[in-house]
Amino acid sequence: MWRARQDVSPERLAVYEGLLAEDERERAERFHFERDRHEYIAGRGMLRVLIGRYLAQPPETLKFSYSKYDKPFLPDTGMEFNLAHSGGLALFAFSLDDPVGVDVEMEREVRDAWQIAARFFSPAERAILSSLPEEEMMPAFFRCWSRKEAFIKAVGEGLSYPLDAFDVSLAPGDTPGLLRIHGSEEEARAWMLTPLELPPGYHGALVVKSRNKTLQPFNYVD
Repeated sequence: MWRARQDVSPERLAVYEGLLAEDERERAERFHFERDRHEYIAGRGMLRVLIGRYLAQPPETLKFSYSKYDKPFLPDTGMEFNLAHSGGLALFAFSLDDPVGVDVEMEREVRDAWQIAARFFSPAERAILSSLPEEEMMPAFFRCWSRKEAFIKAVGEGLSYPLDAFDVSLAPGDTPGLLRIHGSEEEARAWMLTPLELPPGYHGALVVKSRNKTLQPFNYVD
């Protein structure tokens, strides 16, 4: 795991932009807001630098392929990786061979949180959320959302994978984990879900399709 701030200096941002492939630069230009564009450039540039270190290759020479769900990968390397960012904080996860997903969410006021939960959370998750005291509901909402996002990113099918088809723990004090997939506890046991220790106001989770992985402490992108 790696962690970084995306509010880098203009000089560092220019370096990261210089590492990007043409299709990445084109995607960056499609962002309407400058902040979103800068965060994308910084995130992809950092990702290239980190992968370049692992593979001992110049970061600008990396050639990503993309799944039909637009998830980037590097053929013939055995490396699995994922990137998430929110509120200026970026997380990078790397695994050898086993699919991995990571998500981070900055806690904020979401006026339609219950409507989102009603649409995307499982019945069991909605029941737990509705049973919590009001002051616990928003942290639990983001706890749940980050864990569900990390799982579907590990699966690699994007939002085509139904978010209400699996259950994660979300109540304060509950053991963090993936509880059921399509109602099956056995299927869920094939995956490891780990909450991440982040600055106050952020919620994050790592999911990997393995029960034998060891999560290393955060490294920091310099």
